[in-house]
Amino acid sequence: MEDVNCLDVSNAPVFHDVNLIAGKYADEESSSGDTFTKQTSSRKNIPEHRCEICKKTFSSEHEVVAHREKHKEKPYHCEICGKYFVCNSHFTNHKRVHTGEKPFHCEICGKSFTQNYHLVVHVRSHTGEKPYHCQVCGKSFVDNSNLTRHKRIHTGENPFHCDICGKSFSDNSNIIVHKRRHTGEQPYHCEICGKSFVNNSDLKSHERVHSGEKPYQCEICGKSFSGNSQLVIHKRSHTGEKPFRCEVCERSFLTNGLLKAHLKIHSGEKPHHCEICGKSFLKNHDLKRHRQIHTGEKPYHCEVCGKSFCQNSALTLHMQIHTGEKSHLCEMCGKSFSRNSDLISHKRRHTGEKPCPCEICGKSFVNNSDLNMHKRVHTGEKPYCCGICDKSFITRTLLKRHELIHSRGKSLRYKT
Repeated sequence: MEDVNCLDVSNAPVFHDVNLIAGKYADEESSSGDTFTKQTSSRKNIPEHRCEICKKTFSSEHEVVAHREKHKEKPYHCEICGKYFVCNSHFTNHKRVHTGEKPFHCEICGKSFTQNYHLVVHVRSHTGEKPYHCQVCGKSFVDNSNLTRHKRIHTGENPFHCDICGKSFSDNSNIIVHKRRHTGEQPYHCEICGKSFVNNSDLKSHERVHSGEKPYQCEICGKSFSGNSQLVIHKRSHTGEKPFRCEVCERSFLTNGLLKAHLKIHSGEKPHHCEICGKSFLKNHDLKRHRQIHTGEKPYHCEVCGKSFCQNSALTLHMQIHTGEKSHLCEMCGKSFSRNSDLISHKRRHTGEKPCPCEICGKSFVNNSDLNMHKRVHTGEKPYCCGICDKSFITRTLLKRHELIHSRGKSLRYKT
Protein backbone atom coordinates (compact mmCIF):
# COMPACT_ATOMS: atom_id res chain seq x y z
CA MET A 1 0.00 0.00 0.00
CA GLU A 2 1.26 3.42 -0.88
CA ASP A 3 2.03 5.76 2.04
CA VAL A 4 -1.10 7.89 2.45
CA ASN A 5 0.86 10.76 3.95
CA CYS A 6 3.21 10.93 0.96
CA LEU A 7 0.61 10.99 -1.82
CA ASP A 8 0.62 14.11 -3.98
CA VAL A 9 -2.82 15.58 -3.22
CA SER A 10 -2.33 18.97 -4.85
CA ASN A 11 -4.99 18.13 -7.47
CA ALA A 12 -7.05 15.80 -5.32
CA PRO A 13 -10.79 16.36 -4.74
CA VAL A 14 -11.94 17.92 -1.48
CA PHE A 15 -13.51 15.53 1.03
CA HIS A 16 -15.83 16.68 3.77
CA ASP A 17 -16.84 13.35 5.30
CA VAL A 18 -14.15 12.51 7.85
CA ASN A 19 -15.68 9.10 8.60
CA LEU A 20 -15.54 8.18 4.91
CA ILE A 21 -11.86 9.05 4.76
CA ALA A 22 -11.06 7.20 7.98
CA GLY A 23 -13.09 4.15 6.92
CA LYS A 24 -11.31 3.86 3.60
CA TYR A 25 -7.93 3.38 5.19
CA ALA A 26 -9.18 1.40 8.17
CA ASP A 27 -10.42 -1.34 5.81
CA GLU A 28 -7.13 -1.61 3.94
CA GLU A 29 -4.38 -3.99 4.95
CA SER A 30 -0.80 -2.80 5.09
CA SER A 31 1.79 -4.57 2.99
CA SER A 32 4.69 -2.94 4.86
CA GLY A 33 4.91 -5.08 7.96
CA ASP A 34 8.67 -5.11 8.22
CA THR A 35 9.28 -2.14 10.49
CA PHE A 36 6.41 -2.29 12.96
CA THR A 37 4.88 -4.80 15.34
CA LYS A 38 1.25 -5.16 16.31
CA GLN A 39 0.37 -5.71 19.98
CA THR A 40 -2.65 -5.31 22.22
CA SER A 41 -2.86 -2.48 24.74
CA SER A 42 -3.88 -3.22 28.30
CA ARG A 43 -6.48 -0.44 28.01
CA LYS A 44 -9.73 -2.00 26.71
CA ASN A 45 -7.86 -4.33 24.26
CA ILE A 46 -7.06 -1.48 21.86
CA PRO A 47 -4.45 -2.70 19.30
CA GLU A 48 -1.20 -0.71 19.33
CA HIS A 49 1.29 -0.58 16.46
CA ARG A 50 4.87 0.08 17.45
CA CYS A 51 7.73 1.52 15.39
CA GLU A 52 10.70 -0.85 15.84
CA ILE A 53 13.19 1.99 15.32
CA CYS A 54 12.09 4.46 18.04
CA LYS A 55 9.49 2.28 19.88
CA LYS A 56 6.76 4.93 19.47
CA THR A 57 3.22 3.46 19.39
CA PHE A 58 0.29 4.24 17.06
CA SER A 59 -3.35 3.22 16.80
CA SER A 60 -3.17 1.97 13.19
CA GLU A 61 -0.71 0.40 10.73
CA HIS A 62 -0.83 3.23 8.18
CA GLU A 63 0.16 5.71 10.93
CA VAL A 64 3.30 3.66 11.58
CA VAL A 65 4.08 3.54 7.87
CA ALA A 66 3.76 7.32 7.64
CA HIS A 67 5.85 7.78 10.80
CA ARG A 68 8.60 5.48 9.53
CA GLU A 69 9.33 7.93 6.71
CA LYS A 70 10.60 10.42 9.30
CA HIS A 71 13.56 8.11 9.90
CA LYS A 72 14.42 8.11 6.18
CA GLU A 73 16.19 10.65 4.02
CA LYS A 74 14.40 13.97 3.25
CA PRO A 75 14.91 14.47 -0.50
CA TYR A 76 12.59 17.46 -1.04
CA HIS A 77 14.31 20.79 -0.48
CA CYS A 78 12.69 24.26 -0.28
CA GLU A 79 14.96 26.76 -2.05
CA ILE A 80 13.28 29.72 -0.32
CA CYS A 81 13.83 28.83 3.36
CA GLY A 82 16.10 25.78 3.09
CA LYS A 83 13.76 23.37 4.88
CA TYR A 84 13.77 19.64 3.88
CA PHE A 85 10.81 17.24 3.58
CA VAL A 86 10.26 13.48 3.47
CA CYS A 87 7.68 13.40 0.72
CA ASN A 88 6.36 15.58 -2.09
CA SER A 89 2.91 16.18 -0.54
CA HIS A 90 4.51 17.71 2.58
CA PHE A 91 6.76 19.83 0.36
CA THR A 92 3.75 20.98 -1.70
CA ASN A 93 1.87 21.98 1.44
CA HIS A 94 4.92 23.84 2.74
CA LYS A 95 5.37 25.87 -0.47
CA ARG A 96 1.93 27.37 0.11
CA VAL A 97 3.33 29.07 3.22
CA HIS A 98 5.53 31.15 0.91
CA THR A 99 3.01 31.62 -1.95
CA GLY A 100 -0.02 32.26 0.26
CA GLU A 101 -2.05 29.78 -1.81
CA LYS A 102 -5.10 28.34 -0.04
CA PRO A 103 -6.84 25.96 -2.48
CA PHE A 104 -9.24 24.28 -0.04
CA HIS A 105 -12.42 26.31 0.56
CA CYS A 106 -15.20 25.90 3.10
CA GLU A 107 -18.57 25.80 1.34
CA ILE A 108 -20.33 27.12 4.46
CA CYS A 109 -18.38 30.30 5.31
CA GLY A 110 -15.93 30.64 2.41
CA LYS A 111 -12.78 30.44 4.55
CA SER A 112 -9.76 28.94 2.77
CA PHE A 113 -6.98 26.61 3.89
CA THR A 114 -3.60 25.39 2.67
CA GLN A 115 -4.40 21.72 3.40
CA ASN A 116 -7.51 19.60 3.01
CA TYR A 117 -7.15 18.20 6.53
CA HIS A 118 -7.31 21.72 7.97
CA LEU A 119 -10.55 22.22 6.03
CA VAL A 120 -11.97 18.94 7.40
CA VAL A 121 -11.20 20.06 10.98
CA HIS A 122 -12.64 23.53 10.29
CA VAL A 123 -15.94 22.12 8.95
CA ARG A 124 -16.41 20.48 12.36
CA SER A 125 -16.61 23.97 13.89
CA HIS A 126 -19.80 24.42 11.86
CA THR A 127 -21.22 20.95 12.47
CA GLY A 128 -20.20 20.76 16.14
CA GLU A 129 -18.64 17.33 15.55
CA LYS A 130 -15.92 16.37 18.07
CA PRO A 131 -14.98 12.76 17.29
CA TYR A 132 -11.92 12.46 19.57
CA HIS A 133 -12.78 11.70 23.21
CA CYS A 134 -10.65 11.70 26.36
CA GLN A 135 -11.11 8.40 28.19
CA VAL A 136 -10.21 10.01 31.52
CA CYS A 137 -12.60 12.98 31.72
CA GLY A 138 -14.84 12.49 28.66
CA LYS A 139 -13.96 15.83 27.05
CA SER A 140 -14.17 15.81 23.24
CA PHE A 141 -12.03 17.43 20.55
CA VAL A 142 -12.20 18.22 16.84
CA ASP A 143 -8.88 16.56 16.00
CA ASN A 144 -6.48 14.01 17.42
CA SER A 145 -3.62 16.47 18.03
CA ASN A 146 -5.82 18.49 20.42
CA LEU A 147 -6.73 15.28 22.26
CA THR A 148 -3.05 14.26 22.54
CA ARG A 149 -2.20 17.70 23.94
CA HIS A 150 -5.14 17.51 26.38
CA LYS A 151 -4.10 14.07 27.71
CA ARG A 152 -0.89 15.63 29.04
CA ILE A 153 -3.00 17.60 31.53
CA HIS A 154 -3.93 14.29 33.17
CA THR A 155 -0.47 12.70 32.90
CA GLY A 156 1.47 15.87 33.78
CA GLU A 157 3.79 15.12 30.87
CA ASN A 158 5.85 18.06 29.57
CA PRO A 159 8.04 16.49 26.89
CA PHE A 160 9.30 19.72 25.29
CA HIS A 161 12.23 21.31 27.18
CA CYS A 162 13.81 24.73 26.72
CA ASP A 163 17.58 24.26 26.37
CA ILE A 164 18.16 27.83 27.61
CA CYS A 165 16.31 27.90 30.95
CA GLY A 166 15.17 24.28 31.34
CA LYS A 167 11.46 25.09 31.49
CA SER A 168 9.21 22.31 30.14
CA PHE A 169 6.05 22.46 28.05
CA SER A 170 3.28 20.07 27.05
CA ASP A 171 3.14 21.33 23.46
CA ASN A 172 5.85 22.06 20.89
CA SER A 173 4.19 25.30 19.72
CA ASN A 174 4.42 26.66 23.28
CA ILE A 175 8.17 26.06 23.49
CA ILE A 176 8.72 27.74 20.11
CA VAL A 177 6.94 30.87 21.37
CA HIS A 178 8.75 30.62 24.73
CA LYS A 179 12.20 30.53 23.10
CA ARG A 180 11.41 33.77 21.28
CA ARG A 181 11.19 35.47 24.68
CA HIS A 182 14.84 34.51 25.23
CA THR A 183 15.98 35.55 21.76
CA GLY A 184 13.74 38.63 21.50
CA GLU A 185 12.47 37.40 18.12
CA GLN A 186 9.08 38.83 17.11
CA PRO A 187 8.44 37.54 13.59
CA TYR A 188 4.80 38.67 13.23
CA HIS A 189 4.44 42.32 12.24
CA CYS A 190 1.40 44.59 12.06
CA GLU A 191 1.25 46.19 8.60
CA ILE A 192 -0.63 49.22 9.97
CA CYS A 193 1.50 50.37 12.92
CA GLY A 194 4.61 48.16 12.61
CA LYS A 195 4.27 46.59 16.06
CA SER A 196 5.74 43.07 16.30
CA PHE A 197 4.60 39.93 18.14
CA VAL A 198 5.99 36.54 19.15
CA ASN A 199 3.08 34.57 17.67
CA ASN A 200 0.39 34.92 15.03
CA SER A 201 -2.55 34.77 17.47
CA ASP A 202 -1.23 37.86 19.31
CA LEU A 203 -0.92 39.66 15.98
CA LYS A 204 -4.50 38.73 15.00
CA SER A 205 -5.82 40.05 18.33
CA HIS A 206 -3.81 43.26 17.89
CA GLU A 207 -5.11 43.84 14.34
CA ARG A 208 -8.62 43.99 15.76
CA VAL A 209 -7.56 47.10 17.70
CA HIS A 210 -7.21 48.84 14.34
CA SER A 211 -10.30 47.29 12.73
CA GLY A 212 -12.50 47.65 15.82
CA GLU A 213 -13.67 44.06 15.26
CA LYS A 214 -14.93 42.27 18.39
CA PRO A 215 -16.15 38.84 17.23
CA TYR A 216 -16.33 37.18 20.66
CA GLN A 217 -19.60 38.04 22.41
CA CYS A 218 -20.74 37.21 25.94
CA GLU A 219 -24.13 35.49 25.74
CA ILE A 220 -24.97 36.68 29.28
CA CYS A 221 -24.52 40.47 29.00
CA GLY A 222 -23.86 40.95 25.27
CA LYS A 223 -20.43 42.57 25.75
CA SER A 224 -18.00 41.86 22.89
CA PHE A 225 -14.25 41.24 22.85
CA SER A 226 -11.47 41.16 20.28
CA GLY A 227 -10.01 37.88 21.61
CA ASN A 228 -11.50 34.63 22.91
CA SER A 229 -9.19 34.62 25.95
CA GLN A 230 -10.62 38.02 26.96
CA LEU A 231 -14.14 36.58 26.71
CA VAL A 232 -13.19 33.55 28.86
CA ILE A 233 -11.81 35.86 31.58
CA HIS A 234 -14.86 38.15 31.33
CA LYS A 235 -17.29 35.24 31.82
CA ARG A 236 -15.69 34.61 35.20
CA SER A 237 -17.04 38.00 36.35
CA HIS A 238 -20.54 36.51 35.90
CA THR A 239 -19.80 33.09 37.40
CA GLY A 240 -17.56 34.38 40.20
CA GLU A 241 -14.97 31.77 39.24
CA LYS A 242 -11.41 32.57 40.36
CA PRO A 243 -9.39 29.47 39.43
CA PHE A 244 -5.92 30.74 40.36
CA ARG A 245 -5.26 30.50 44.12
CA CYS A 246 -2.37 31.90 46.15
CA GLU A 247 -0.85 29.15 48.31
CA VAL A 248 0.45 31.73 50.82
CA CYS A 249 -2.77 33.58 51.73
CA GLU A 250 -5.33 31.47 49.76
CA ARG A 251 -6.61 34.52 47.90
CA SER A 252 -7.99 33.65 44.43
CA PHE A 253 -7.67 35.43 41.10
CA LEU A 254 -9.33 35.55 37.70
CA THR A 255 -6.10 35.04 35.72
CA ASN A 256 -2.69 33.49 36.18
CA GLY A 257 -1.12 36.89 35.42
CA LEU A 258 -2.93 38.48 38.36
CA LEU A 259 -1.79 35.64 40.63
CA LYS A 260 1.85 36.08 39.56
CA ALA A 261 1.63 39.83 40.21
CA HIS A 262 0.07 39.13 43.62
CA LEU A 263 2.84 36.68 44.62
CA LYS A 264 5.34 39.54 44.32
CA ILE A 265 3.53 41.22 47.25
CA HIS A 266 4.55 38.28 49.45
CA SER A 267 8.11 38.16 48.07
CA GLY A 268 8.50 41.95 48.22
CA GLU A 269 9.79 41.91 44.64
CA LYS A 270 9.44 45.16 42.67
CA PRO A 271 11.29 44.51 39.42
CA HIS A 272 10.27 47.68 37.53
CA HIS A 273 12.43 50.71 38.39
CA CYS A 274 12.06 54.38 37.45
CA GLU A 275 15.35 55.57 35.95
CA ILE A 276 14.59 59.18 36.96
CA CYS A 277 13.86 58.90 40.70
CA GLY A 278 14.74 55.26 41.42
CA LYS A 279 11.29 54.32 42.70
CA SER A 280 10.35 50.66 42.14
CA PHE A 281 7.03 49.10 41.16
CA LEU A 282 5.36 45.74 41.20
CA LYS A 283 3.94 46.02 37.68
CA ASN A 284 5.27 47.56 34.48
CA HIS A 285 2.07 49.51 33.79
CA ASP A 286 2.39 51.10 37.26
CA LEU A 287 5.89 52.27 36.27
CA LYS A 288 4.57 53.69 32.99
CA ARG A 289 1.85 55.57 34.87
CA HIS A 290 4.45 56.86 37.37
CA ARG A 291 6.73 58.16 34.59
CA GLN A 292 3.95 60.51 33.49
CA ILE A 293 4.40 62.35 36.82
CA HIS A 294 7.91 63.29 35.64
CA THR A 295 6.96 64.08 32.05
CA GLY A 296 3.62 65.75 32.85
CA GLU A 297 2.16 63.86 29.88
CA LYS A 298 -1.65 63.59 29.80
CA PRO A 299 -2.52 62.28 26.35
CA TYR A 300 -6.22 61.50 26.97
CA HIS A 301 -8.55 64.51 26.67
CA CYS A 302 -12.22 64.89 27.58
CA GLU A 303 -14.14 66.29 24.59
CA VAL A 304 -16.82 67.74 26.88
CA CYS A 305 -14.78 69.83 29.35
CA GLY A 306 -11.25 69.60 27.96
CA LYS A 307 -9.73 68.00 31.06
CA SER A 308 -6.73 65.73 30.36
CA PHE A 309 -5.70 62.43 31.89
CA CYS A 310 -2.66 60.15 32.08
CA GLN A 311 -4.66 57.03 31.27
CA ASN A 312 -7.57 56.13 29.03
CA SER A 313 -9.26 54.29 31.92
CA ALA A 314 -9.22 57.53 33.96
CA LEU A 315 -10.82 59.38 31.04
CA THR A 316 -13.51 56.68 30.70
CA LEU A 317 -14.27 56.99 34.41
CA HIS A 318 -14.34 60.80 34.16
CA MET A 319 -16.84 60.68 31.27
CA GLN A 320 -19.36 59.07 33.62
CA ILE A 321 -19.43 62.37 35.55
CA HIS A 322 -20.90 63.99 32.43
CA THR A 323 -23.22 61.09 31.54
CA GLY A 324 -24.22 60.30 35.15
CA GLU A 325 -23.84 56.62 34.33
CA LYS A 326 -23.53 54.28 37.32
CA SER A 327 -24.01 50.81 35.91
CA HIS A 328 -22.66 48.77 38.85
CA LEU A 329 -25.46 48.19 41.37
CA CYS A 330 -25.17 46.78 44.91
CA GLU A 331 -27.96 44.21 45.34
CA MET A 332 -27.75 44.55 49.14
CA CYS A 333 -28.48 48.27 49.55
CA GLY A 334 -29.25 49.49 46.01
CA LYS A 335 -26.34 51.95 45.84
CA SER A 336 -24.81 52.41 42.36
CA PHE A 337 -21.23 52.92 41.29
CA SER A 338 -19.48 53.98 38.10
CA ARG A 339 -16.70 51.38 38.54
CA ASN A 340 -16.96 47.67 39.29
CA SER A 341 -13.91 47.91 41.59
CA ASP A 342 -15.76 50.49 43.71
CA LEU A 343 -18.74 48.15 43.94
CA ILE A 344 -16.48 45.26 45.06
CA SER A 345 -14.93 47.44 47.78
CA HIS A 346 -18.40 48.65 48.83
CA LYS A 347 -19.75 45.09 49.18
CA ARG A 348 -16.94 44.31 51.60
CA ARG A 349 -18.34 46.96 53.95
CA HIS A 350 -21.52 44.83 54.09
CA THR A 351 -19.68 41.55 54.56
CA GLY A 352 -16.91 42.90 56.80
CA GLU A 353 -14.29 41.31 54.55
CA LYS A 354 -10.85 42.97 54.65
CA PRO A 355 -8.58 40.95 52.36
CA CYS A 356 -5.67 43.43 52.19
CA PRO A 357 -3.46 43.13 55.32
CA CYS A 358 -0.54 45.42 56.21
CA GLU A 359 2.64 43.34 56.41
CA ILE A 360 4.13 45.71 59.01
CA CYS A 361 1.39 46.05 61.65
CA GLY A 362 -1.19 43.44 60.54
CA LYS A 363 -4.06 45.89 60.11
CA SER A 364 -6.42 44.91 57.28
CA PHE A 365 -8.27 46.97 54.67
CA VAL A 366 -11.14 46.49 52.23
CA ASN A 367 -9.06 47.40 49.18
CA ASN A 368 -5.49 47.81 48.03
CA SER A 369 -5.69 51.60 47.65
CA ASP A 370 -6.62 51.98 51.35
CA LEU A 371 -3.73 49.68 52.24
CA ASN A 372 -1.25 51.71 50.15
CA MET A 373 -2.47 54.90 51.82
CA HIS A 374 -2.01 53.29 55.25
CA LYS A 375 1.53 52.12 54.43
CA ARG A 376 2.60 55.78 54.16
CA VAL A 377 2.08 56.04 57.93
CA HIS A 378 4.93 53.53 58.33
CA THR A 379 7.16 54.81 55.51
CA GLY A 380 6.60 58.52 56.17
CA GLU A 381 5.93 59.08 52.46
CA LYS A 382 3.88 62.21 51.70
CA PRO A 383 3.46 62.40 47.92
CA TYR A 384 0.91 65.25 47.78
CA CYS A 385 2.62 68.66 48.03
CA CYS A 386 1.08 72.10 48.46
CA GLY A 387 2.13 74.42 45.64
CA ILE A 388 1.98 77.50 47.90
CA CYS A 389 3.89 76.50 51.06
CA ASP A 390 5.50 73.18 50.00
CA LYS A 391 3.89 71.31 52.92
CA SER A 392 3.32 67.60 52.09
CA PHE A 393 0.49 65.18 52.89
CA ILE A 394 -0.24 61.46 52.88
CA THR A 395 -3.49 61.77 50.88
CA ARG A 396 -4.93 64.06 48.25
CA THR A 397 -7.93 64.71 50.55
CA LEU A 398 -5.68 66.09 53.29
CA LEU A 399 -3.93 68.32 50.74
CA LYS A 400 -7.23 69.78 49.49
CA ARG A 401 -8.33 70.42 53.07
CA HIS A 402 -5.03 72.21 53.70
CA GLU A 403 -5.34 74.32 50.53
CA LEU A 404 -8.58 75.79 51.95
CA ILE A 405 -6.44 77.50 54.63
CA HIS A 406 -4.65 79.47 51.90
CA SER A 407 -7.87 80.30 50.05
CA ARG A 408 -9.54 81.49 53.26
CA GLY A 409 -6.47 83.58 54.10
CA LYS A 410 -6.71 85.28 50.73
CA SER A 411 -10.38 86.11 51.19
CA LEU A 412 -9.67 87.60 54.64
CA ARG A 413 -6.88 89.78 53.23
CA TYR A 414 -9.17 91.02 50.44
CA LYS A 415 -11.84 92.03 53.05
CA THR A 416 -9.37 94.16 55.03
